[in-house]
Amino acid sequence: MSNLQLAPLSNLPVLPVVVSLLFAVLLILGHGRLRYQRAVGAAGVLAALVADLILFTTVLREGPLVYRAGDWPAPYGILFVADRLNVLLVLVAGVVGAITFWFAVRSLDEARQRAFFYPLFHVQLAGVYGAFLTGDLFNLFVFYEVTLLASFVLLTLGGERFQLQEGLKYVIINTLSSAFFLVGVAILYRTLGTVNMADLAVKVASAPDQGWLLVIAVVFVVVFGLKAAIFPLYFWLPYSYPTAPTAIAGLFAALLSKVGIYSLFRVFTLIFVAQVSVTHHGLFLVLASFTMVLGVLGPVAQMDFKRILAFHIVSQIGYMLMGLGFYTPVALAGGIYHIVHNMVIKTGLFLTAGATEEVTGTSHLERMSGLLRSHPVLAAVFFMSGLSLAGMPPFSGFFSKLALMVGGLQAGGYLVVAISVAVSFLTLFSMIKIWRYVYWGPDRGERRLDARATSPLVWPAAALLLISVGMGLGASFVFDYSYATALELMDPARYVAAVLGPQAAAVLAHAGL
Repeated sequence: MSNLQLAPLSNLPVLPVVVSLLFAVLLILGHGRLRYQRAVGAAGVLAALVADLILFTTVLREGPLVYRAGDWPAPYGILFVADRLNVLLVLVAGVVGAITFWFAVRSLDEARQRAFFYPLFHVQLAGVYGAFLTGDLFNLFVFYEVTLLASFVLLTLGGERFQLQEGLKYVIINTLSSAFFLVGVAILYRTLGTVNMADLAVKVASAPDQGWLLVIAVVFVVVFGLKAAIFPLYFWLPYSYPTAPTAIAGLFAALLSKVGIYSLFRVFTLIFVAQVSVTHHGLFLVLASFTMVLGVLGPVAQMDFKRILAFHIVSQIGYMLMGLGFYTPVALAGGIYHIVHNMVIKTGLFLTAGATEEVTGTSHLERMSGLLRSHPVLAAVFFMSGLSLAGMPPFSGFFSKLALMVGGLQAGGYLVVAISVAVSFLTLFSMIKIWRYVYWGPDRGERRLDARATSPLVWPAAALLLISVGMGLGASFVFDYSYATALELMDPARYVAAVLGPQAAAVLAHAGL
């Protein structure tokens, strides 16, 4: 009877991927019928969100879940593993995906909506879900390629010259990253004979040649760092994302770089943890500091609303990497908290920028003055969202950064913490710059939409702002979840036991991991 009850649960980790791919197929079959596309697309994001919520609550109740395709035992066959970290990110991705979909229906022109936008949107979600939930590195590579395929088409949707120019750079850089990824996977397989993450954790822990494994670890830092847009591999992001329609840019801001940072969190808390003083306390903290500083300095000379926000994606990734670099429970918890906060509020800011662009017909700051008078709700949503991004209380950004700074001070990382504080003030400066040019000042330009007509474009960003406020007011609950997740990450034996059984987990315990 017990086995009959557990069997359906073991299928849950693959459910979000299957649901999104199923609706992508249904949308392709209905290509050209716009009302059908909108209705089925909306049903798809809601169905995926329900699957995400079921998976999230089940993992909280039952612990880690493992799906074995074809019932092949690990480490053989295809595995999907759901634990506290990835189900949280899957749930937030579903929420952000649903709200972004709402904005896209309202803001995208019909030509783009008819150009396979809806099936590609669901393929993108499927790729992100798969990357979060997969249990082996080769399938992580496969889902990276799924997201790359969908994101390249979405990025160039509309075929404008600048889109194609930046899209070409985007696909070349990501193809290069994929090549490095394959090299890393091939070397790991040649060295240890497996690509299963849990099995790799066991074999790396007992491997005699840790120096060679450190070289392999650096290869994966390059691969995942390029996807996450960390220093010095961030140069492509601030110029490619703003070329996409705002709904797509908001989706990318929430999901694509977070797949990269999730991969770093997963691989460098599960597999490459034998030389933390070199990889985490050394390399990651240096990269995090440069990522924060250069990401926040980039917007100083920029006068394009969306490009400023794109640069701030980079600087905020630095905070997440900072949590992994300190590698303490509090710092890791702060990093996890900040990932979720940034997925929510960065998307909200992009959607606010998109609504503002719809009103003014431009994204250039000097041509958007005076919106506070004509569109006060839109201005208020930006103002509070900008404060959250900068880390002002009572928003979620304050509490995630507070946890990171406390964790950093406990670990003795005073310089990195000081840099993170300075970057927060510079982030606030950028938000004030946007506020001053766009919403404050005299009403100079024509308005294509009045305040009432703009409302459907404002509510998606307002909904994300409310989530940020809720995460701030309920900071103790969010931090408790993040802290428990951090403790789980720092005890890789639990993940290994769920996948391979207690005997394999005992190897990690013997190695002191």
